[in-house]
Amino acid sequence: MSRKLTHQVVAITGGSRGIGRATAEAFIKQGAKVAIGSRDHDFAATVADQIGAHAYPLDVTDPASAKQFWKAVEADLGPIDVFVNNAGEMLVSRFENESDEATLHQINVNLLGTINGMKSALGPMRERGHGHIINMVSAVGMIGLPGCATYSAAKHAVVGLSEGVRAELRGSGVDLSIILPIPAQTELTSGVSKGRFVPLLTPQDIAAAVVRTARRPRYNVYVPGWTNPVTRSLYLLPQPWRDAMGRLLKADQLLRTTDYQARIGYEARLGHIGPRKASL
Repeated sequence: MSRKLTHQVVAITGGSRGIGRATAEAFIKQGAKVAIGSRDHDFAATVADQIGAHAYPLDVTDPASAKQFWKAVEADLGPIDVFVNNAGEMLVSRFENESDEATLHQINVNLLGTINGMKSALGPMRERGHGHIINMVSAVGMIGLPGCATYSAAKHAVVGLSEGVRAELRGSGVDLSIILPIPAQTELTSGVSKGRFVPLLTPQDIAAAVVRTARRPRYNVYVPGWTNPVTRSLYLLPQPWRDAMGRLLKADQLLRTTDYQARIGYEARLGHIGPRKASL
């Protein structure tokens, strides 16, 4: 049965840019009341004014900030019906050349940020007996990708976290979903070339999948849908065949083909200097 989203309260972390902003706009078009959280509150407030959302300060790596975001949204808009854990950051580098700071930063945002958001959501939703948590993962949450090993590790961890919590929620009335998109044309993927036979999605493609999932909850949502059987089939192959498939799709070329100059602006905004191309 399809759920109506009109007047539903939707909260989105990392909601001022890229996929988060597109998702906010998609829910607003459905008549939902949307709150976006961001570390850059001034920028988020400007975006919120443009699209008809409500902006709140949020540092997903800080448990206290995550809880305050939840309380502020519910005080202003009412009980949160759908919570989208979207905030994420990716740095591209050979693993041994990645700074300890960059490693910790990605784990804190992509994994700990998801944990903090879920912990803030679970108590109120379980108490009310309804709600929907949607975790934005990535296709690399299922298949490790050279050049962003730490990002892949964090997203793998979010898959395991989600599976465990989903089992704990059985019978509670609270749904949990994970979104597994291939790369999209966002600031996060700036300078990263697409693999062979794999198109780059738009943020709107992924936002549409999130809205469909909110209407009809299901656990794992691959975007586009054809990547589901492909990913599952890869796990049935012997490891040498999987490696060969990765080479065919050019998944092993990320370090060689990334335009690191194009990523400097993005990684500088995160507080990191764009990594130099590793010697190969």
